[in-house]
Amino acid sequence: PFAAQWIRNLIVAKHIVAGEVDERSIVDVRTDDIRGFTQCHFFAGVGVWSYALRLAGWPDDRPVWTGSCPCQPFSAAGRSGGFGDERHLWPHWARLIAELEPECIFGEQVASADGLAWLDFVCADLEAAGYAVGAVDTCAAGFGAPHIRQRLYFVGQLEHAESEQVGIPGRTRQSGSAAGDVGDAD
Repeated sequence: PFAAQWIRNLIVAKHIVAGEVDERSIVDVRTDDIRGFTQCHFFAGVGVWSYALRLAGWPDDRPVWTGSCPCQPFSAAGRSGGFGDERHLWPHWARLIAELEPECIFGEQVASADGLAWLDFVCADLEAAGYAVGAVDTCAAGFGAPHIRQRLYFVGQLEHAESEQVGIPGRTRQSGSAAGDVGDAD
């Protein structure tokens, strides 16, 4: 609820793209719930993906999905439960991606040995779904974060995408929970 309200406040202040805030877990999100949205920001925390895209000049009406899946399953601080951890939510996001085929996807994860294994899994899933995928392992401090932890950032571009403009301009959803629940919030 705190992260979702934070996102609502950012929307009101016009710092991030306007949209619907959904506080449900991604486990409960179905394709019909998000069909027709131009942007979907899963695991949105406090709206950083939407804000970063705006800073990069990404238009609010350009389709994109973003997500920072919970890192706890792949982080030493989170018990490193890995793929068997109930907080490993990539399979749920991958299901939505495979069913709705968003044109462009950005994501992020912890850059531990387990995080790299996770990225291999993600890349394999995305490539099997028809995406060209690229990734970089970089220090979060290089982007203004007040720590030196390494992060993995990836992008997936649908290989058979016919145009940059797909969807209904202005409809956006973001995931609003920093704790790993997926609520689409904007």
